[in-house]
Amino acid sequence: MTPIITAIIAGVTSSGLCSLIIFFVQRHDAKTGKRSAESEMLLGLGHDRIVSLGGEYIRRGSITQDEYENLHEYLYKPYKELGGNGTAARIMAEIEKLPLVKKGR
Repeated sequence: MTPIITAIIAGVTSSGLCSLIIFFVQRHDAKTGKRSAESEMLLGLGHDRIVSLGGEYIRRGSITQDEYENLHEYLYKPYKELGGNGTAARIMAEIEKLPLVKKGR
């Protein structure tokens, strides 16, 4: 892969870009007074990833620091900020109980 393509992919998938998208979606929602289809889609995708990854960590019985930070900071916090709750909150409560392990276990 060329460095330019790698840089573009990194930029598109970065948490900064995600935060920017969430900002514009929330601003649009605030202006219209209702959730947009984009907001609903972001909530759905966030919910799916939280439940999927969280379930994997719970089945495994442990989580690494990197996995926890990724799940909590980059998925759950924005999900909750968009108004998500319910199952994802229960999954995060179970995640909080898991032991932190070193990478590679």
